[in-house]
Amino acid sequence: MTDPSIQDVKKNTPNNDRATEEALAELRSLLLGFETSELDKLHQRLENPQISAEEVSQVLPEAIVLGSIKDKRLGEAIVPAVETAIEVSVKKDLNVLAEAIFPIIGPATRKAIATALEATIQSLNQMLEYSVSPQGLMWRIEAFQTGKTFAEVVLLRTLIYRIEQVFLIHKETGLLLQHLVADGVTAMDADLVSAMLTAIQNFVQDSFNVPKGDTLETLQYGELTIWIEEGPQAILAGIIRGNAPKDLRFLFQDTIEKIHLHQGKALRNFQGDTAPFEASQLYLQACLQAQYQPRKHKISPIIWILLGGILFGLGSWFFFEFRAQRRWANYLEKLQAEPGIVITDAEKRHGKYFISGLRDPVAADPIKILQKTEINPKVVVSKWQAYLSLETEMIAVRAKKVLQPPKTVNLSVDESGILYASGTAPHRWIVETRRLARTIPGVTKFQEKNLVETEKKKLSSAKKKLKDK
Repeated sequence: MTDPSIQDVKKNTPNNDRATEEALAELRSLLLGFETSELDKLHQRLENPQISAEEVSQVLPEAIVLGSIKDKRLGEAIVPAVETAIEVSVKKDLNVLAEAIFPIIGPATRKAIATALEATIQSLNQMLEYSVSPQGLMWRIEAFQTGKTFAEVVLLRTLIYRIEQVFLIHKETGLLLQHLVADGVTAMDADLVSAMLTAIQNFVQDSFNVPKGDTLETLQYGELTIWIEEGPQAILAGIIRGNAPKDLRFLFQDTIEKIHLHQGKALRNFQGDTAPFEASQLYLQACLQAQYQPRKHKISPIIWILLGGILFGLGSWFFFEFRAQRRWANYLEKLQAEPGIVITDAEKRHGKYFISGLRDPVAADPIKILQKTEINPKVVVSKWQAYLSLETEMIAVRAKKVLQPPKTVNLSVDESGILYASGTAPHRWIVETRRLARTIPGVTKFQEKNLVETEKKKLSSAKKKLKDK
């Protein structure tokens, strides 16, 4: 017979297990709940590419900026990707790239033209500077003897150094990969030079006990020097005229390193096709540098002559212009001092003098006054309007012209316009004057108090003579 207590335990066992599991689950949640949640999130991040892409996009811009500041490797690394993207964009729609670079095409073109003009002007300045000097004459003789132009001789003689040509040669085969020539330099047979350098390298290594790893770095012939920088798969050679600074070797070393960095695979797999190495021209172009002697500040005699001629011409022009202005001013002053003449406008235009104003018909003639000056009448254009002047001088002149007094009569006019007559005159003239005086413009009254008739005077003289007898 079964114990009832045992039966109760058996009946309660499933419930107890369930309760125990719930308790353990709660305890596990309390102890490991945070870690479990984080593990689930990490698992989800690893399994979901979209989440990874979103997180990378948040830090990628900052990473690019930091990488660009640190060194240039990031920029060099993304060059192929950018070139591919541009190529795809151009093939897809050319207008997109054209519209994007349109704002810079104009400034870039102008800058290129300005640079070319600057180089041309510099060459021209050097030619002018040395053209009349003793040294310039010697260089002209040299140009005639060598068949070169005078400009070429000047550039060569003022040159400190110039890298005229650069060669990129495949080390293993000795074949020429790329060849660049500076402007104004006559190019030589690049393949022949490449083969010659390779042969010289092999000759030195085979004929002399040269330690492994040592290379031929410099060749010199006359005023030409050849610098050689050797890499694992390629050789960079530069032909230099003049004395290049030693620091320039760092540029050669940096160039060959960049070429190996970007085209190392093409160099290792080279089978004779040089087309992939056209991309290296950008690095090789940076090696074509030059430096000229700074121009001395000594001024050429021809400059002094030209400057003296210009100063003399300017001085002469100022002198004659000043003299002409003074003569014109004096002429205007004389006209303004003449009664019966009023100047309303006077100016100079296109090398001629223009004058206009008012003139009383009995006033002095401006042309006669002009003839007394040293001004050429042909350069003076006059325009006078007639008017009646009420100046006392003009009234007196007008009265004399109208009345025509005898020599024994003196006429004068005061500020009130009163015409005074003094002296002796025939009775007939006095009567006529009384009538005409009223018609003369400006005359307000005729005063004859001091005027004696000639007949009366003669009669008085005759009477006096008779009395004396």
